[in-house]
Amino acid sequence: MSTHPTETDSYPRADVTPPSGSLFPHKHLLGTWNLDPVSIKHILDTAEEYVEQNRRAQKSTPKCAGLTQINLFFENSTRTLMSFEIAGKRLGMDTISMSTGTSSIKKGETLLDTAATLNAMHPDVLVMRHADSGAVKLLSEKMDCAVINAGDGRAEHPTQALLDALTIRRRKGALHGQTVVISGDVAHSRVARSNIYLLSAMGARVRLVAPPTLLPKDVDRLGVEVATRMDEGLKGADVVMMLRLQQERMQGAFLPSLREYFRFWGLTAEKLAYAKDDVLVMHPGPMNRGVEIASDVADDIDRSAIEEQVEMGVAVRMACLDILTRNLRGEAA
Repeated sequence: MSTHPTETDSYPRADVTPPSGSLFPHKHLLGTWNLDPVSIKHILDTAEEYVEQNRRAQKSTPKCAGLTQINLFFENSTRTLMSFEIAGKRLGMDTISMSTGTSSIKKGETLLDTAATLNAMHPDVLVMRHADSGAVKLLSEKMDCAVINAGDGRAEHPTQALLDALTIRRRKGALHGQTVVISGDVAHSRVARSNIYLLSAMGARVRLVAPPTLLPKDVDRLGVEVATRMDEGLKGADVVMMLRLQQERMQGAFLPSLREYFRFWGLTAEKLAYAKDDVLVMHPGPMNRGVEIASDVADDIDRSAIEEQVEMGVAVRMACLDILTRNLRGEAA
């Protein structure tokens, strides 16, 4: 069964031929759908080192000193943008974040013209978020430097999936064999797609739980289990990952009301009782408390890993920036 969604079928495979001995044979990080277990494990293992470094008093390293990182965000972001900024600075990079609201893009400059302008400045890494699926891939084809997808439309958000995987691996000891439930607005979620590809590649059992209106049209191509009731979907779950309702991407009637949504699909302690006793609760943020998750569940210190996900995000993004620039530093990826 194919695991390639319609929106990412066009992603290039040209960069997947590995140099001899390379653990990460990709110039860019555009998504997780084409990452093999070796590449995924390499990023996670590298990120483990940065978790420890970030907990020390001296958090910075000059490993990437002299390299330039540009963050180009066409959508608002708090966690992802700050995480990439901190990651780059802790590696010693010259880090620049562009505001599209005050740039020439706002004046009508095309994406390809922007790519040409940025390319002429010779950055070493470009981190980009865009509202349109495929926009990051398009820009990567025009850039000489490494490009990291920080979220494009409904397509992918690879670093979020990687930090989620690191969180699960650290808490559960492994990804293989874990039953991971992804619940909520799956149809509009790039986080869900990236997690489906990555977790499936690593041998996890993935189950989607959502009302029919919030399941993707191509769900039968994703190779996952599907449930439309929380009691059925949460049975035997090792991990429950709740998703935010992305009302800004909804056109039409997807829900009766927020109150009804919480009643049937919001994660409460009562519903969580269907999962395993040691279930891990996750959420990529920002959370809508009382909509997709109850506050007492989100703040449960024994089960919730939501704050840990934020911490893992910096480490994973440091690992990605490190690995994608190793060739510039004369090191093997």
